[in-house]
Amino acid sequence: MTAVPACWPGETEDTVPTARIPDPVREPHSVADQAPAGGVDQVPQAPSMGPSITPSTTSSPARRVSAGQPEQNRAPGTFDNPSESSRQTWKPTHARRKEVLKALGVFQRATADQLWRMLRPGDAHDRCTRDTLNALKRDGKVRVETRLESGHQLWVLTEIGHKEAKQLLPKNVRISALRKPKLNAQGEPVADDGYDEHAAAVTTTAAVLTGAGFGTSLSWQTEIGHKLPYGYTQYADLTMRAPDARVPAMLLEVDRVTEPVDDLVAKVRRYSEWFEVLAPKADKDKAQAARHKGAAVHDFRLWSRVYPATGHEGYVPLAFVFTGKTKAQRESRIRRLEEAARPYFAGEPYPGRASGITAVDYHQALPVVVTELERIMADPRGAAGKVWRRLGRGEDEWQTLREALDNPDGDRLYAVQRKEVHRRQAEREAVEREARRPVCARCGATFTDDRWDTIRHYPAQQHRELCEPCLHEHWEQVQAEKAARRQAEEAAAREVAEAEARKNRGWFGRRR
Repeated sequence: MTAVPACWPGETEDTVPTARIPDPVREPHSVADQAPAGGVDQVPQAPSMGPSITPSTTSSPARRVSAGQPEQNRAPGTFDNPSESSRQTWKPTHARRKEVLKALGVFQRATADQLWRMLRPGDAHDRCTRDTLNALKRDGKVRVETRLESGHQLWVLTEIGHKEAKQLLPKNVRISALRKPKLNAQGEPVADDGYDEHAAAVTTTAAVLTGAGFGTSLSWQTEIGHKLPYGYTQYADLTMRAPDARVPAMLLEVDRVTEPVDDLVAKVRRYSEWFEVLAPKADKDKAQAARHKGAAVHDFRLWSRVYPATGHEGYVPLAFVFTGKTKAQRESRIRRLEEAARPYFAGEPYPGRASGITAVDYHQALPVVVTELERIMADPRGAAGKVWRRLGRGEDEWQTLREALDNPDGDRLYAVQRKEVHRRQAEREAVEREARRPVCARCGATFTDDRWDTIRHYPAQQHRELCEPCLHEHWEQVQAEKAARRQAEEAAAREVAEAEARKNRGWFGRRR
């Protein structure tokens, strides 16, 4: 038989099984049962129907690429999850066991499909994940709580698995409560039907975002409370921290088009109110003054102690993930939410709108983005694709999450527009200044800046109507006239002196 590679490309020999263990009784007997050639996944991906295996879904694209990662190429005859007809089994690795335990510790309940999307999006199928769950089940660490209407088995931790997951999780990650099995009157375990479609959509949302490169399974927390001063606590379905994907933090609400739109608007309002709550011992007067200084106000508020800086203007973004009903109903819901919640996400115009400033001050606005699980599933790049829309922008302007959270019409635009306003203002002032510039009364030339400054600073100066060259010429003329008069006076004085001398000489001669 041909050797078959491990489930996860790039794993080391320490964590990857050496080979699948064949079952002689269940060997494939036809060419159709063999793995597809050319490194291409099976299309369509037929769900596995083994008695102990949850059916695989076929809604995901055949070739998914995680955000920021190149598409993986597989060698001919290799693929992650063989068809059931190959009658071969994957040997779960120790690393896979630990990651499944940790994920169930965070999310409490999940299907194999959700864990596959979250933990191993590079696998072509969820077979390896299901085999890992079955192995943990044999060890008594997980159990099947119920089988959903979709056919998926819902997995939870047992008491043994819960204790191990708690040891595996970092101290800053909260472990979910242990789900104890329900028993009937005879003390026998019965299926638990407490898992609703909303809980499934919440976990699927975390799974598809993680699979697209937004953090890891440990980047999520569920039902985090945001207590308001009047006693109400707003719980977020999910909180995500994915700094490597340039989303330091994000709050998510999953909506199955069942709540009134007014309830969604109320959630937006309450989140906005929570972001305005002051931190303990914060100076109220300084906080009030800082409202007019952009991001400075956030230093006085509680949220900056709870969540990291967003990297953009405004509060931690809020995402609504819609799913269910029809596409038209979801679109209508998004439009109504956008219209009613506008005061909370629209921001304030910067001063100077009359001067051409169109930039928006988002520093105290709540960025709200929306998407649909159906849209994510249909996009080849999943949640990393252009499947997000920022409320307040065009209805057809679907962007990547990073683009949607960016504020191209915020501070950056304001800096450019303010610089342009200053340039135009300087040009107007220059024109007005030139219109007031004095003209020389003698030659008609305009005054230089130095000459203009001189007559302003010395208002008593004579000949203020002359430009500097004409003034120099005037003073040269005055000096020349003075010199000519002086010379004439000196010449006249010499003549008088000479005449007096001649007269004196005449009298002297007569006396002799």
